[in-house]
Amino acid sequence: MTFLLPNFDLSAFIASTLAEDLGGPLGAGGRDVTSESVIPADALFSGVMDSRDAAVVAGLPLAEAFFRALDPDIEVTILVEEGQKVAAGTDLLRVRGKARAMLTAERSALNTVQHLTGIATMTRSYVDRIAGTGAILLDTRKTIPGLRVLEKYATRMGGATNHRMGLYDAAMIKDNHVAVAGSVGEAVRRAVAAGVERIIVEVDRVDQIEPALAAGATNLLLDNMGPATLRGAVTLVGGRVPTEASGGVTLDTIRAIAESGVTYISVGRLTQSAPAADIGLDFDEV
Repeated sequence: MTFLLPNFDLSAFIASTLAEDLGGPLGAGGRDVTSESVIPADALFSGVMDSRDAAVVAGLPLAEAFFRALDPDIEVTILVEEGQKVAAGTDLLRVRGKARAMLTAERSALNTVQHLTGIATMTRSYVDRIAGTGAILLDTRKTIPGLRVLEKYATRMGGATNHRMGLYDAAMIKDNHVAVAGSVGEAVRRAVAAGVERIIVEVDRVDQIEPALAAGATNLLLDNMGPATLRGAVTLVGGRVPTEASGGVTLDTIRAIAESGVTYISVGRLTQSAPAADIGLDFDEV
């Protein structure tokens, strides 16, 4: 299966992850001393990866890539779609090939699928909670360094929409930017003068809304506002720009926030706090 994501080098990710586990590239100093000493070179294994809990699956093509990196002839069958919600006990992937390669790649493959599936599963729970409100769930830049592209892929599999991928694809003016510029309006005017097309402005008071819009803000991030304040802010904006609620959003509060009429709700915990999914891989000798 070909797995392509913008700005993501699959081969480099697989190689660096395996090298971290092996102490270097396999064949150039890296080694799995346990498999080398215990498992015959010609031994074959078959295995099944399964989910021990209900989950929303993400990352199976990456697991396949780990196994293929060590055994190009391995037989891999992916049994469910990315983003599919599965019940506990569902088989996700079958493999058959060289036993040493499977055992060496096992932990890297599982760690990746468990992490991404955990993110997708948490994301789906938030998406389900706001169903029917019209609000769109966003992720944030609160990602593990080096894993942003994959973690944001996982939130998409869970039903969210990606916010900024980084500092390069939109301006987000926050309180510290305002403090240096002197005012919300001045900070926005500087971004407009610099030719920035998408200018998101964080406001934590309703009286900051009109200055931000007058200066040219294209999006408003309504920070740490309760549902009643959000409703008033959305009314004041009157559809002139998209609105985003952010700050302290939980499963218990997100429905009321969504019902305020905001366009988006961003949740950092999707990538910052999602627990790993309980996924296992059991092998049998062929």
